[in-house]
Amino acid sequence: MKFLDILINWANWFWGPPILILLVGGGLYLTVRLGFFQFRYFGYILKQTFGGMFKKSDGEGSVSAFAAAATALASCIGGANIVGVPVAIALGGPGAVFWMWVTALVGMATKFTEITLGIKYREKNEKGEFVGGAMYYLKNSPLPFLGPLFAFFLMIEIAPSISTQTLTFIQNVELLGISKYVGLGIFFIIVGAIVFGGLKGVARFCEIAVPFMAAFYILGGLIVIAFNLKHVPGAFATIFAHAFSPAAAVGGFSGAAVAQAMRNGIARGCYSNEAGMGTSTIAHASATVEIPAQQGLWAVFEIFVDTIIVCTVTAIVVLVSGVWTEIPSDLAATMPAQAFGAALGAGFGSTIVSVCLLLFVITTVVAIIFFGEKQAEFLFGHTVAIICRCVYMVFIVLGVVFNLETAYSLLDFLLGLVVITNMIGVLLMGGQAVEMKNQYFKDPKYYPKANK
Repeated sequence: MKFLDILINWANWFWGPPILILLVGGGLYLTVRLGFFQFRYFGYILKQTFGGMFKKSDGEGSVSAFAAAATALASCIGGANIVGVPVAIALGGPGAVFWMWVTALVGMATKFTEITLGIKYREKNEKGEFVGGAMYYLKNSPLPFLGPLFAFFLMIEIAPSISTQTLTFIQNVELLGISKYVGLGIFFIIVGAIVFGGLKGVARFCEIAVPFMAAFYILGGLIVIAFNLKHVPGAFATIFAHAFSPAAAVGGFSGAAVAQAMRNGIARGCYSNEAGMGTSTIAHASATVEIPAQQGLWAVFEIFVDTIIVCTVTAIVVLVSGVWTEIPSDLAATMPAQAFGAALGAGFGSTIVSVCLLLFVITTVVAIIFFGEKQAEFLFGHTVAIICRCVYMVFIVLGVVFNLETAYSLLDFLLGLVVITNMIGVLLMGGQAVEMKNQYFKDPKYYPKANK
């Protein structure tokens, strides 16, 4: 227990001022270097991504650009969107949502840098598939030892991440009166069937499931918000007020300082949209594209959908319903279900959240198991990667024994190691992303306004 306390204390320290400097400061630095492109070209980027998601991709790759983005988005849109947000609010107060937004806006530049570098330095494995990710571009950085170090840290971090995702699902399944062991069994079988289908099986599943699950959850959230429309302005006012001032204790909420709002908002924002983690590049590396910046545009779209839309919907649902003041932090995972239930009826509302969680958690766990495998493949080869897949399946079962707050603290500790390793390399290689961005936006073939 003492060792766990040390890890928790380190995580609490790191996800304060150090991460503000590294993650938010680093993202701001890259935003300036990239010419604030995520704001200047926002409409164009949405047209090229959301507006062209079903277009045939040209160039080399193993799967379509959209399928690769859908796999990456699957790891982003998950339990963190439904559960991570109320956990951040329960531990950091409403102000945590503001810091989640800040992390997202500057994180668009960070994630663009990661994805373009991931495409540039991707390789082909022994099966002839394109593989890549932070470990590949980091080994080509001025500090090449960062590559294997990142792969090792991420390979370990995936394990508690799987258990945390499983735990969030189980807590909500129990609200429906279903045994956690029955829910766990169904979840285990579905995930196993998908992940043993290989890369194209994962991509195909995510390509179908991600748009459906996101739309379904957002629609349900908007209905709940509509029922509480008069409280929406107050919810936003509370978010901005407590981003810079402490939130007082009320009901089941024990109060939170500004440092706690910052720590939990940035941590949950990073875990949700993965900007700074370098993980989504693993999926994007298999995309069929002509030049790296083409795929990099999906970074802006992914974070916009994940954090600015889905996480915000969850936050407003939790705040307008008032459940954040009634439910203690160790039961924060049930807040969205309680909020949906209050507006739509206990049975129907809880069912909507549980169905969404099932889809969200399945797609997330499927994607991150694939990510973990690629770390093992990078370090030890294809055979060990298959063994690693089986080990990760065990951690689904272990999800039933974790405490939510402890699980997230352990996850934050390991996530911190991943972020430190990746961000050092990303900041050192940021100039290459600037060149690739300029190559794209100065070429009339990709950006028609370039010749005007």
